[in-house]
Amino acid sequence: MLGEMRVPVFADVERAAGALAPHIVRTPLLRSARLDALAGAPVWIKPECLQVTGSFKARGALNALLAMDDATRARGVIAYSTGNHGQAIAWAAKRLGVEATIVMPVDAPRNKVERALAQGARVVHYDRRHESRETIGMRLLDETGGTLVPPGDHPDVLAAQGTLALEALQDLPSGARRNLGTFAAPCGGGGMLAGCGLAIEAISPGTRLVAAEPAAFDDTVRSLRSGQRETNAAGAASICDALQAVTPAELPFAINGRYLDAAHAVSDEEVAAAIRFALEELRLLVEPGGAVALAALLAGRVDLAGRDAVVVLSGGNIDLPLLQTMLQSTAAAMHGN
Repeated sequence: MLGEMRVPVFADVERAAGALAPHIVRTPLLRSARLDALAGAPVWIKPECLQVTGSFKARGALNALLAMDDATRARGVIAYSTGNHGQAIAWAAKRLGVEATIVMPVDAPRNKVERALAQGARVVHYDRRHESRETIGMRLLDETGGTLVPPGDHPDVLAAQGTLALEALQDLPSGARRNLGTFAAPCGGGGMLAGCGLAIEAISPGTRLVAAEPAAFDDTVRSLRSGQRETNAAGAASICDALQAVTPAELPFAINGRYLDAAHAVSDEEVAAAIRFALEELRLLVEPGGAVALAALLAGRVDLAGRDAVVVLSGGNIDLPLLQTMLQSTAAAMHGN
């Protein structure tokens, strides 16, 4: 399949940035004196939880639709998603007057399903333990004649995800840019990191690209070690609903194999602690999948060696009942120490 797919380059990231600029938020870079002290180095937070639709996925979704010709867009689009990509496709489709069908697991967070529906998308549910979202997506393609926009294996999606790294590198003060040692981001299928890798290699090639993922879905950690795409256990579970890919996506893995320097796995407890830290110290609401890179830093997995770092908070669409449970449990754990 990879042979049929165009592999994006940095020029595609630059083009996407121009196309997206009128439609999305250029999220700021934030600092926290407490986080700097804990990390032993300056940490620049890129809060994509403040992005339209609440995650970085809006970038790739809109760019993919903008890149289509009018006749293709008129036939509609189909996406499969645990939530954020589907929500972003629904938003992009509404913005451009396109019909969208989103294939989502029955256990996807209700808030993500409701937001996709609120944008006017049709939602088709499936059981992720017994059904294949890809199979359902292909059936819907046959039925509708629409175009599938996958969350990772798509050059226009991938290039657009890299625009968040391009923004961060452009917005860093010149001294911090020269001293940038680490760029750390969450990893599911790997599309965001692959896009960011294109930007970092072009602008700041001495910067280490670091992935973070849930311990139960550490396919990138293992794939980086083995040099081939590894899969996660069928019964794996994590609070990080946005990062539950079965295996690294094909096109992102081909790029990440070149640019990714390290990958770290974090526990659900470490993720919960990072969410609480973001809320209390950064005044940011971050969903579990969006907090894994911060969790890896706070847990001591990522050594910054005294150099500046950019850490991506990739989404903020947390299910409020989960947040309430999580804050209660982390508070109890802190009082117990």
